[in-house]
Amino acid sequence: MSDPSPVDPQQAEFIARVRRLMLLTVGGTFLAVAVVVMLIGYRLFRSGESAVSHATATAPTAPVTATLPTGAKVLSSAVGDGHIVLTVEVNGAIELRSFDLKTLKPLGRLKLAPK
Repeated sequence: MSDPSPVDPQQAEFIARVRRLMLLTVGGTFLAVAVVVMLIGYRLFRSGESAVSHATATAPTAPVTATLPTGAKVLSSAVGDGHIVLTVEVNGAIELRSFDLKTLKPLGRLKLAPK
């Protein structure tokens, strides 16, 4: 193909400006894609690490005993978010007792009474 007619300086400046803008746009797109891929990789790496560390960290290394009042009867238990909650019947009254999952230290007690 033959070379088209020469481009005047104003058109050449416009074409150079469009090329710079295209390079900026392409560079920004590649940067955004790289950030998203790195973020996904980081999240995957961290979630796998936390699952392994969580499984080993929640098991107590030495035997620990959580004490309840004499005659208390455990009705139910629930575990979540680093806590264990026991529903306990003490002398006919129902209480919710919360303990730290790792140390089994008491965190709180809630008595449930009829109105």
